[in-house]
Amino acid sequence: MARILIVEDSGTMRSLLVQALEGVDPNVKIDEAQNGFEALRMLPRERYDLILTDINMPDINGLELVSFVKGNETYATIPLVIVSTEGSERDRAKGLDLGAEGYLVKPFEPRELQELVADLLDLSQGG
Repeated sequence: MARILIVEDSGTMRSLLVQALEGVDPNVKIDEAQNGFEALRMLPRERYDLILTDINMPDINGLELVSFVKGNETYATIPLVIVSTEGSERDRAKGLDLGAEGYLVKPFEPRELQELVADLLDLSQGG
């Protein structure tokens, strides 16, 4: 069973992400953090198979979180996807250069997220 950490300060967006991810695999376990600081507190407690993060958040932003995760040998192998309203090539390049495996611009189609997550977690898409 895959375990995913969603890091997003918007409750509405977290709900949308959870719904989309449940469409990938109904057995997926999803934890939610409201910001990067909360995510850093959760990381040592569980083994995550994937992290989804927003960029614009209070305290520790998504790029700082990506940088920390990818720079820490304990977490560096966890695939990371940035889901953000920041859609410029510069923002995308920065996120990917820091080590994120994927970058989705809001608003996105749930199917886009599902395919990306299924690919990163090596899950076969049902249907």
